[in-house]
Amino acid sequence: MVKNNLKDLLYFVTVARERSFTRAASLLGVTQSALSQAIRGLEARLEIRLLTRTTRSVSPTAAGERLLNAIGHRFDEITAELDLLTALRDKPAGTVRITAGEQVIRGILLPRLTPLLKDYPDIRVEFDINYGFRDIVADRFDAGVRLGDTIDRDMIALPIGPPLQMVAAASPAYFAAHPPPRTPADLTHHTCINLRLQSAGGLYAWEFERGDRKLNVRVEGQLVFNTPPGMVDAAVAGLGIAFLPEDEFGPLLEDGRLVRVLEDWCAPFPGYYLYYPSRRQPSPAFSLVVNALRLPAGGAVGPAATPADTIPDPPPS
Repeated sequence: MVKNNLKDLLYFVTVARERSFTRAASLLGVTQSALSQAIRGLEARLEIRLLTRTTRSVSPTAAGERLLNAIGHRFDEITAELDLLTALRDKPAGTVRITAGEQVIRGILLPRLTPLLKDYPDIRVEFDINYGFRDIVADRFDAGVRLGDTIDRDMIALPIGPPLQMVAAASPAYFAAHPPPRTPADLTHHTCINLRLQSAGGLYAWEFERGDRKLNVRVEGQLVFNTPPGMVDAAVAGLGIAFLPEDEFGPLLEDGRLVRVLEDWCAPFPGYYLYYPSRRQPSPAFSLVVNALRLPAGGAVGPAATPADTIPDPPPS
């Protein structure tokens, strides 16, 4: 009875977290019918419904939410302890889950981790491409990557890239038809390519700095994206000005397919940092991943951004 309860409780936790029998069954390596039968058996033994099922969604009931909060973290602790046992093996093993933007994964994480993965075939790395501010503790990631001035102070943060600079850029064809902006305020008269923030849901206000002056400019245009790659493609196509960290543009600035403007208003800022919660006993696999990503010279996370002036939204046309 105890054995069946533990297995069924694990099944329940997985379904409740994933909000999907399909995804939970895939993670657990069981069929959906076996998973559904196990949950029904658990509910019958407890004599209470734990999940609300519809044709499109699954969500915990009040009783299910209480049970999830009570036991979910205990399964996480068991998993963490089992991972620590890999320290007793000749070769470290286990999965390290990291959430980061696509350009960071392709430009920094994957190149640095490639030698490690070849040397340690039992280490697995799962990448989650995401541009929002993921709660890595709640979402059960081992680490995340953010810009240095956006990391919570209760996290351990290690620099994995040099300082960056924002770039406002558009195609030569766009600037042939529109005079380049001379000040950030001029952007309100241009067609700009907007970025919708995944965390807050609002449009990103472009941030500029020169000397002691800071400005936020809310721009308008025909296009809105929630990730940078589409913004870059749109800028190359002549559809407006994009504003992104310099590394997102790749070689397009050097080869002339994009032209940067307002460079004197784009001050350097802390680059990408790997961040993770403080842990007393990191797994050997995680420690190796951190060491592979660490820059030779360390550095502290930069100070939090100071409040900036705001340029009002442009008037409707």
